[in-house]
Amino acid sequence: MSFAERRRFLWILFLIGLVLIAVVARATTLARLSFEDLAARADSVVRARCLSTESRWENGEIWTFSDFEVLDAPKGLVGGLITVRGLGGRADGFVSTVEAVPHFSPGEEVYLFLLPARTNAADARGPSFLVLGWAQGAFRVHRDARTGRATVTQDSAGLAVFDPRTRAFRRENLRNLPVEIFEQRLRAALARAPEQE
Repeated sequence: MSFAERRRFLWILFLIGLVLIAVVARATTLARLSFEDLAARADSVVRARCLSTESRWENGEIWTFSDFEVLDAPKGLVGGLITVRGLGGRADGFVSTVEAVPHFSPGEEVYLFLLPARTNAADARGPSFLVLGWAQGAFRVHRDARTGRATVTQDSAGLAVFDPRTRAFRRENLRNLPVEIFEQRLRAALARAPEQE
C-alpha cells in the first residue's frame, strides 16, 4: 500500500469515527409523553422526599439507587419507603452518564410517575421502581427561600423530546408551576386515566 493510499484510508477511518461519535452523542431520544400519558401509564404516582442515594454495579452496568420517604401516593399502592433505580452513577472510580435519566439528592422533594422495576437482583431495600419516561416522569419541588412558595418543574423541561405525532422535537414541559395548580392538574389527569388491570 502506497503512502497516498494509507493516508486516504486513515482519513476515511477518521471520518467514519466522527460520524459514529455524532450518532452516539445523539443516541438518547425520548418519545414525548404528555402529562395525561404519564398519569395513565404510571403504575404509581408519589410525592416523596429523597433520603439517600447509592451507586453500584449490577449486571455489568452502574445503577444509582435512591431511597425515598413517600409523603403522598395519589395513585398506586406503595409503602412508606421505596427505592427508585436509575441507570448511571459513580462506582469504583468509573462514571456512567445516561442523558435524561433522573438522579436525586438527599433532602429534595419530588413527584414521580413510577413503574415497578423488574429485576432478578435481590435488594433488601424493599419495592423497587423506575421513573416512567425518565426525565419526563420526574418533577422537582422548589421552594422560594423568601416566600416559602413551592413550585414544580419537570426534569425534561430543558430537553428536546421527540413528538411522534408531529415528527419533530419539542420543549413543551412544565416549569415553575405552583404546587396547588400541579396537584389540580394531576388529580384531573388521574381521574381521566383508564383503570389498570
